[in-house]
Amino acid sequence: MTIFKRLAGRAAAFAAGMAVAAASVRAQSGAPVDWQLGFQDAATPVMHEITWFHDGLLLPIITVIMAFVLGLLLVCMVRFRKSANPTPSKTSHNTVLEVAWTVLPILILVVIAIPSFRLLYFQQDYLYKIEDPELTIKAIGVQWYWTYEYPDNGDFSFDSYMVPDQDLQPGQPRLLTVDAEVVVPVGKVVRLIVTADPQGVIHSWAIPAFGVKIDAVPGRLNETWFKVERAGLYHGQCSELCGTGHAFMPITVRAVGEDEFDAWVKTAQMAGIGEANRMFASKTDMPARADDWTAALNGSAGK
Repeated sequence: MTIFKRLAGRAAAFAAGMAVAAASVRAQSGAPVDWQLGFQDAATPVMHEITWFHDGLLLPIITVIMAFVLGLLLVCMVRFRKSANPTPSKTSHNTVLEVAWTVLPILILVVIAIPSFRLLYFQQDYLYKIEDPELTIKAIGVQWYWTYEYPDNGDFSFDSYMVPDQDLQPGQPRLLTVDAEVVVPVGKVVRLIVTADPQGVIHSWAIPAFGVKIDAVPGRLNETWFKVERAGLYHGQCSELCGTGHAFMPITVRAVGEDEFDAWVKTAQMAGIGEANRMFASKTDMPARADDWTAALNGSAGK
C-alpha cells in the first residue's frame, strides 16, 4: 500500500505540475487561465502601463484605505459598544475631522488622476504622433462575427468566425478560437480602425493582453493602436452586449515575425485566406473555415 501511495502522490504532483505549466503557457500566449487572478501578461506598451497603474498605484492605495476603514469599524465596534460606553457623546461637529475627511480624499484623487490622465493620453494620442503607422487594419463588427480588411497590403479582407466546440483541436480554448486569425508583425505599430455594420448594432473589439478595448459603432470610425512585443496567440472577445450571438464572436490575433507576416500577406492575396491560414496549421492545428454562422451555431461541421 505504501508503494501505491507513493506512486499516486508522484502522479498527482506530476499532473499538478503539468497543469501549472500548461496554465503558464496559456497565460504567456494571451489566453485566460482557470482561477486566474489579475491581468494577463502584458504584450504591448499600453498594457505595461495599465498593469503598473493598477498593481503599482491603485492596488496599494485601495488596500491602505480598506485597512484604515476596517480599523475604524473595529474601533467603533469595541470602544463605542453599549456595554463599554453607556453614555454616548452628543458631539455633532468636529472641524478638524471634517476638514481632514474632505481634503484627504481630494489629495488621493489627485494622486490617482495625474498618472491616469497620462495613461489615457498615451492610449489615445500616441498614434497621432506617428505620421505613417507601419500597418493599418480595419475591424468591422457584424452580427455575429468580425470582418477584417488590410488596406495597406492589397486591400484584401476576410471574415472571422468562432470555431464550434466539436471542431476544436487539443489546446484550443473554447469560445475563443476562430477560423481566421488577425495576423500582425511583432514590434510594428498597428493602427486599428474599428466600426460596425451600418445595419447592425454596437460591438466592442477587445484584447486583454494588449490593453485595447474600443467600441465598434455603426456609421462611425474609431481608432486605436498597439505594438505587440512578442510572438504568440492573443485572444479576446466582443465586450459590448450585442445580441444573442454576443458570446460567440471571439477575436484572435497572431503576432509573427516580419518575414512570416510578409509571406502570409502574399499567400492571402494570391491564394486566399484559407490557404494563408494553413501556414500556421502546424502551430495551432487550425480547423478549416466555417461556411456560415448559422452552421456554426447549429453545431454542423464547416468545410
